[in-house]
Amino acid sequence: MFDDFIVRAAFAGLGVALAAAPLGCFVVWRRMAYFGDATSHAAILGVALALATDLPVFAGVLAVALAMALIISALSNRQVSSDALLGVLAHAALALGLVAVSLIDGVRVDLESYLFGEILAVSTYDLTVIWSGAALVLALLLWRWQALLTATLSPDLASASGISPRREQLILTLALAVTVAVAIKVVGALLIAAMLIIPAATARPLARTPEAMAAYALAAGSLAALGGLGAAFTFDTPAGPSIVATAAAMFALSSAISAVIRRN
Repeated sequence: MFDDFIVRAAFAGLGVALAAAPLGCFVVWRRMAYFGDATSHAAILGVALALATDLPVFAGVLAVALAMALIISALSNRQVSSDALLGVLAHAALALGLVAVSLIDGVRVDLESYLFGEILAVSTYDLTVIWSGAALVLALLLWRWQALLTATLSPDLASASGISPRREQLILTLALAVTVAVAIKVVGALLIAAMLIIPAATARPLARTPEAMAAYALAAGSLAALGGLGAAFTFDTPAGPSIVATAAAMFALSSAISAVIRRN
């Protein structure tokens, strides 16, 4: 079954949705969209690190994404405003990554595949990495779900209940870094944040509970992955951007349905 490239691509998209959609709910609740953007842009620097040291791309991207997320978390309480800090780090990481890749001798790099993804070229090994990473992210979220929710809704209440908001933030940081590492092959560094934010934003107007929102986001992310692949195959468009465009169309539909329901 995995000998068919389109089947591998479909499973890769579903694996990324499994990791990104529930995690994206916390990104939306905590208003961490720029945080996810900065971490995903650092993925290109991770690609350069992997190519320079002969490491697997997954390992290089994971290391740099995790380092970037930890740096942002450590600096977020300093004097620099949060938006300014995230903007500087996001664009600096992307620029440094592109420069570093261009300086590596003896290696030909298809930057477009890392910027926008190359889901149709996913191998069986890539599938193993994607689903292993997705399983780790999902396990972390299920394990810490209630604590993460409490720390998200009220850090003071979390502290009074014996939950460390800082620890929960670090767990989210780890999950975000793993998601970036597994998603770069599917949608690329520039569009990873979209797969975190758009399915969760699509689910938000339709859900009444946090658990329902996570489930709806997972469904939206999965449909976007499969629908985007179908559109790419039908219209001969890039697969990664097609997946994100499909997710954006679903968000528009969700917003329209929500507006109609509110009027009635």
